[in-house]
Amino acid sequence: MPIYNPALKNLDMKEIKRYSGLTKASEFPPHLLEQACTEAQIISQPKVVWQIYDYNPNTATIMSPEPLTLSSTKISEHLKNCLQVIVIAVTIGSRLEEMVSEYFTKDEYTLGLLLDAAGTTAVEVAADQACDLIRQQANQKGYSTLFRFSPGYGQWDITVQPQILSLAHAYEINVTATPSCMLLPRKSITAVIGLTPNACQSAPTSPAKNKSCQQCQQVNCLARKD
Repeated sequence: MPIYNPALKNLDMKEIKRYSGLTKASEFPPHLLEQACTEAQIISQPKVVWQIYDYNPNTATIMSPEPLTLSSTKISEHLKNCLQVIVIAVTIGSRLEEMVSEYFTKDEYTLGLLLDAAGTTAVEVAADQACDLIRQQANQKGYSTLFRFSPGYGQWDITVQPQILSLAHAYEINVTATPSCMLLPRKSITAVIGLTPNACQSAPTSPAKNKSCQQCQQVNCLARKD
């Protein structure tokens, strides 16, 4: 698939505060929040690439040239009605995290923290835009899309990251993984999106469902939504 370049027209400042862990901060410099939001929109270079594969729900296997069997019972249950899956990689590049490091070096910790959170918000926005496009294309072919499911969530071991990167052709947008399976650039996402024939749809398709903190076991997370 060709590389898709989302446009980051709007970043939700409430989301930036949430990702920064400052949602409940009593005193907060709004101008720094606005600056972080603006800088993130300017310096982010969002890129998305994805590939589509047949899927065998009986064996929870992505039928790629080197088939990948999914080890998590939660993702296999999530994809139980799927005949195809899309493996996707998203990034906003490395410039933003370089800027964050520069702010920390200059002791501008609050701005650095907010810019880092704005980067997280930006890559989520880019992923959501790509998912919207994928959903539209799938609907035209009689399929519905399930919410994206990423390694490291739902008991899906993060060690699968290298295989997911390979299946997505993430090398085309320069996304790699460290030996500990963390993504580089850090503001990147990989995921699997299930495709179900419209007549078989039974799992949630709402992109908001993917972000629901109620589905996450990290109950003490500072970014958790109430």
